Amino acid sequence: MARYPTADALMADAAGRFVSVAAQSLRENGRFLVALAGGSTPRKLYETLATPEYASRIDWRHTHVFWGDERCVPPDDPASNYRLARTTLLDRVAIPETNVHRIRGEDAPDQAAVAYEGELRLVFDTPDGPPSVQPGRRLDLVLLGMGSNGHTASLFPGLAAVRERERWVMAEHVAEVGGWRITLTPPMLNAAAHVLFLVSGADKAAMLHRVLEDPVDPDALPAQAIAPRDGALTWLVDAAAAASLRGE
Repeated sequence: MARYPTADALMADAAGRFVSVAAQSLRENGRFLVALAGGSTPRKLYETLATPEYASRIDWRHTHVFWGDERCVPPDDPASNYRLARTTLLDRVAIPETNVHRIRGEDAPDQAAVAYEGELRLVFDTPDGPPSVQPGRRLDLVLLGMGSNGHTASLFPGLAAVRERERWVMAEHVAEVGGWRITLTPPMLNAAAHVLFLVSGADKAAMLHRVLEDPVDPDALPAQAIAPRDGALTWLVDAAAAASLRGE
């Protein structure tokens, strides 16, 4: 885990890590496969990556962008995770449109989930079975946030997606937020080469303490379900979010 005095310092380091993983992946595999996070936390990261200082260090022609989850809304809806990334990052860099793999939140949820899993399987050359952990056939980087209720992506406490073991993508109605969500499942997320959690703000402190220091119970604390089986997991947290952790 890495701790930072401010949210801005956290995002600056996250941008550096993003560039570093991209360079390594491009060098070793010829392409960079990344799943972006939604919500408010990564906005500053995307804006930073769009600046010339960072954008010029990434070969966007060979970068493929996915999403860890999506709200079931049209792509131009203010709540869309795709829209957030599009307006803050993707419209500002030279990434080919064919390399942007969005979840179709405007379609019927179950249909959109099946279609997205099909697209992932095609890109990762895995027509059946579990996600591969072979270099070049898995996500090189996954960005995740954590809600104050312990959810990550759209894996919510007490719901079925956090317990899914076969499907790569799942649609689920989340009463807590009053709508449908489509999410990558633990098998897919845990096949990634690198997973970065970005956690900022005092409202996350109590839950971060539970997720990192309480006994493992992913059904109650879905963020605990993220444990890459052949990859690296790193928590990036600012001082406010880390306030309740041991040693703080």
